[in-house]
Amino acid sequence: MLTVHEMTYKILRKNGITEVFGNPCSNELPFLKKFPNDFEDILGLQEGVVLGIADGYSQATGKPVLVNLHSATGTSL
Repeated sequence: MLTVHEMTYKILRKNGITEVFGNPCSNELPFLKKFPNDFEDILGLQEGVVLGIADGYSQATGKPVLVNLHSATGTSL
């Protein structure tokens, strides 16, 4: 039986999402633990920048994206 962690990556793969855009903090570290080799973690220095990068990537490629942000004051735009 797959764990929730393993199933999450399986669902992301099935939907063509292998790039993760983020500015993670300690809350998101369990998600990044044992990060699969076929995924790419694209980091930004601030939440708004990460959203802009992810949006541009999605528009340029036509692919859905996953944005992994922590909840803090930087998320309010």
